[in-house]
Parts: sequence; C-alpha cells; structure tokens
Amino acid sequence: MELIDTFLNPTIIAASWPLLMQGLWLTVKLALIIVPLAALLGLIIACLHYQQHRWLNRLILLYVDFFRAFPPLVLLIFIYYGLPFLGLPLNEFSATVLALVLNSSGYFAEIFRAGLESVSPGQNEAARSTGLNARQAMAYVVVPQGVRNVIPDLASNTLEAIKQTSIASAVALPELLRSAQIMQGETYSQTPLVAAALIYFLLLWPLVRMISRMQKPFVIPR
Repeated sequence: MELIDTFLNPTIIAASWPLLMQGLWLTVKLALIIVPLAALLGLIIACLHYQQHRWLNRLILLYVDFFRAFPPLVLLIFIYYGLPFLGLPLNEFSATVLALVLNSSGYFAEIFRAGLESVSPGQNEAARSTGLNARQAMAYVVVPQGVRNVIPDLASNTLEAIKQTSIASAVALPELLRSAQIMQGETYSQTPLVAAALIYFLLLWPLVRMISRMQKPFVIPR
C-alpha cells in the first residue's frame, strides 16, 4: 500500500493528468517536427556523400562525426543560451528542434549512407542504361533499395529521437518530462514521474510493434 501511495497514487495522478496531457501533446509535436526534418536532412547528406566528391565528403564526415559525438543536452544548452550572444536568440521550442535535428541528422545520415552503399553498383548502372539520368536513378532505384535495407536501424533511431525530446526539460520547455517534474515539485511525490514513464511506454510501444510487423518476425528456435 505504501508503494502504491508513493509511486502510483491515484489522487496525485488525477491532479497531474491535465498538465501531463499538455506535456504529452508538446512531446508529440516535437517528435512530429524533429523526426521528419532530421531524416530528410540525413538522407540529403547521405545522397551527397554517395556522389563521391572528395572535399564534400570530408565536410560531410566532419558534420556527421561532430553531431554524433556532441552530447545533445550540451548542444541544446549551447544553442539556447549561447546563440543570443551572437544575435540569434531562439525560444525554447525552436532551440530544442534545432538541437535535436542536428544531432539526429548525423545518425540518420550514417544509417542512410550504409543503406545506399549496400546497393550494388550494378543497380545504378542498369538504371542509367535504361535512359534514367543520375538523379532519377538515385531517386527511383538506389534510394528505395538502400532505405529498405536499413529499416531496422531507421526504426531504432526514430525511437531514440523521440525519447530525446525529454531533454527539452533542460530549457524549461513544458514537454512530458518537464510537466511531470513540475507536478513532482508541487505534490512532493514520485507518482508524476512514474506516470510520465508509463505514458512514454504507451506512446512508443505501439510504434515498436507496428515497425516490427513491417519487418521479418523473430523466429523462436525449436
């Protein structure tokens, strides 16, 4: 009974629910903006890398390595608190979007790069022999096959990008985690944080199952 009162208190959950729902909507809004933008930017970077321009590839490598190595929380703090000194102030929402798009695009770019390179060069040559130009061969032949080859990695990175929206609490953006922290401070209970964790699970688990159904199912050995 004491465990329930501490971590799953129904009264506190009811009191926290409106604020948690507001935070959930903001989390979903962030995810719906960040994931497509980061994936698109990552795909563009991977396609540019596929062209094998020496100096461009060096710049791409620098970009990808930098944003994959740079902690997203530190990047967010730098963007939100540092850019105003350069005359580029951003609000909490815009700073979070920019930080996570830059960070996630590095991972998406590397995944897409691996996918594009997994496509046999003969596929590109065959497409060109049918009369397609380089862009058409890339768009209609190489990219679809490359993306299909890395769907599991794309799915995992998408889930990670969604979970990383929780770092927005560092700049007081009232997404789900921040809303739970506010209610924790008001109620002096861990229940809002546990409720937020359960909401994250309920939000992401259907996505995991949906993606799994698009892939080959796991086979349990006899």
